[in-house]
Amino acid sequence: MTPFRHSTLWRAIGGLLRARVAVVLLVGSSACAPASVTVRAESLVRRHRETDAVALLRDDLAKHPDDVPARKLLVRVLGFTGDVEGARAEVKELAAHLPGDDPAPYVELGHAFELSHRYDEALASYDEAAAVAPARPDGPREGGMRCARWGEAEQAEPRLEEALRRGARDVETWHTLGLVRIHLGDLDGAEQAYRGGIAADPRAVESYLGLATVAVARGDAQGAVDAYDQVMARRPRFAAGELGRAWALAKLGRRAEARAALDRAEALGAPAANVAKQRAVLESTP
Repeated sequence: MTPFRHSTLWRAIGGLLRARVAVVLLVGSSACAPASVTVRAESLVRRHRETDAVALLRDDLAKHPDDVPARKLLVRVLGFTGDVEGARAEVKELAAHLPGDDPAPYVELGHAFELSHRYDEALASYDEAAAVAPARPDGPREGGMRCARWGEAEQAEPRLEEALRRGARDVETWHTLGLVRIHLGDLDGAEQAYRGGIAADPRAVESYLGLATVAVARGDAQGAVDAYDQVMARRPRFAAGELGRAWALAKLGRRAEARAALDRAEALGAPAANVAKQRAVLESTP
């Protein structure tokens, strides 16, 4: 198994791990408390022991068939190992333990297809999740996020927009929609998406970075400075943000401030070649 493929699996199960952080912390607070089966299975996956993880999860489900988190994790691991039929069977069992309008079984099947590199079938499953639960954002959000990662901007945009219409308000959805719209050449729409992300979480850096990207694409140096100022206020040691801020200040003719920003970017570890290039341009400008 290549490191890339293994990291793909670990990213895919990461959501399940994050969803159980509070439980894991409670378990960890007692020296005598055993780790949950999903935590142990995730540990096996991290060590490239997917077969052992599958066996552990199957054993748990034989004793506790209503262990929904374990079944979700099993679906993803089976999908990664190429056992799509096994994943399908577990998805049916998962559906039997959830309400009929819960999109989770179709989302999990989509993950299994995706991990098996069957992307058309994955997208069809995410769309099925959207149809089964028309009031919930899970299906269109998952499909839209995946289309964006696959470089399918035209397919990603309507799904992400639908997810937001259904109530998705997380920064990642807004930010991905902004990236998609930039790719499609819709700078006004991208700005709207990034401002939606700011409204969802004013502390998030990603949305301000998006606004800076939009401003640069428009040739709006002042807009870029304003956005980068917000980035640096939230992440003061972000070298790339300081480098972008220096570029925008130079475009505005604020040379002393641009030099100071370049000095800070260099001190923060910005790539030496990028710093040198900007310095050369700055010093050659009358």
